Amino acid sequence: MVGVRIGLQIPDFTWPGGPQRLGADLAAVARTADDVGFEFVSVMDHFFQIGMIGPPELEMLEAYTTLGYLAAHTSRARLVTLVTGVAYRHPGILAKQVTTLDVLSGGRAWLGIGAAWNEEEARGLGVPFPPVAERFERLEETLRIVHQMFHGSEAPIDGQHYRLERPINSPAPLTKPHPPIMIGGMGERKTLRLVARYADACNLFPTPELPRKLEVLREHCEAAGRDYDSIMKTCTSRFEVGEDGSGVDAVLGQMQWLAGLGIEAVFGGVKDVWKIKPLEIMGREVIPAAAAL
Repeated sequence: MVGVRIGLQIPDFTWPGGPQRLGADLAAVARTADDVGFEFVSVMDHFFQIGMIGPPELEMLEAYTTLGYLAAHTSRARLVTLVTGVAYRHPGILAKQVTTLDVLSGGRAWLGIGAAWNEEEARGLGVPFPPVAERFERLEETLRIVHQMFHGSEAPIDGQHYRLERPINSPAPLTKPHPPIMIGGMGERKTLRLVARYADACNLFPTPELPRKLEVLREHCEAAGRDYDSIMKTCTSRFEVGEDGSGVDAVLGQMQWLAGLGIEAVFGGVKDVWKIKPLEIMGREVIPAAAAL
């Protein structure tokens, strides 16, 4: 088996210190995650808090502003959204945002992207939110556009949904051949097909359906002439290690199961991450063990 890389997902910004302390507390969390060995630090690309975590009124930071801030407080962890909703940003602007993050972080940016689902926040802020079929059309078109812009071509783009007369992207990304592109979602007909055609990584959920989803991805890779092993398989999870380390064995058990399926990276949220101690436990006990799987 190959080792499992560990990423810290930060989905919740309602912390005891409140907004007045949020910048300093977030910087401390990022520095600690960087120091103890997390390979990624990620945030959701949502404008309102999502229902599985809390009501929409809870604190939520804009993703790319936050990743830029995290870049200034880390030196090695890679930075990514899990994942950007395609309907939220024009693809030309999105390519510039990720390129800017890559340049200012010294080559640590990834692009996480998906078809978007949270209509409530889109409508709440007046963001156009087309039907799902159109969102997938826009997702595929966006993937083609960012590939072109990451590689420096200024050829005009006249697509079904987007027209770019001269897509200049200067400075170019530092990461070569381009910042890795991760597609999030488990849809068998559209999402996993797009992964096989355009992505460097996919982000899935650790449900009982996971083995089947990986087989479907393999089938799409065969149809597209793509090497299945060239795509990094990742999952989202929760790292409930506890302040006393009592949850370490359970976390490692899940890591072992995922590694056996070929999952190469896991992005996990840490309860009460602002306390720092659970991150230190992860760095001391879970990350080295996961790397050895």
